[in-house]
Amino acid sequence: MSGIILLVLRILLSAALYAFLGWAVITIWRDLRAQGQSISAPAIPALSLSALEQERGGEMRPVEAPEVIIGRSASSDHPISDETVSARHARLSYHHNQWWVEDLKSTNGTYLNDERVNVPTVMVSGDELRCGQVRMLVAIEEKIQKMS
Repeated sequence: MSGIILLVLRILLSAALYAFLGWAVITIWRDLRAQGQSISAPAIPALSLSALEQERGGEMRPVEAPEVIIGRSASSDHPISDETVSARHARLSYHHNQWWVEDLKSTNGTYLNDERVNVPTVMVSGDELRCGQVRMLVAIEEKIQKMS
């Protein structure tokens, strides 16, 4: 009788040990997967636009969204109260590891470094963006890899 009890206790102890090892492996796998996804997720460098003429507006806080709409409309991500700016004037978007500017068929045009934007164009830090008569300086922060 005591042999059967000893065998049952050994089986229960083995099952508990294997359950603990399985739980540990699953926990480690989930943690490694989450860490890998956070590291491989593309970090969008912050974009800031500052008006070159102070009377037309102030500083835009850095945005880390992949798309920014500039326009006169209050629903724009960066509203500009100037009559030469269309309601939805230009789109700034981040893809292919670069910031791009695209004119949204505005009336007075979008210009990057005094050249009219007819097709989506890559922007770099220090470029001058002009929507209508409003001139802005583009500042793009460098990507900082987050370490967890």
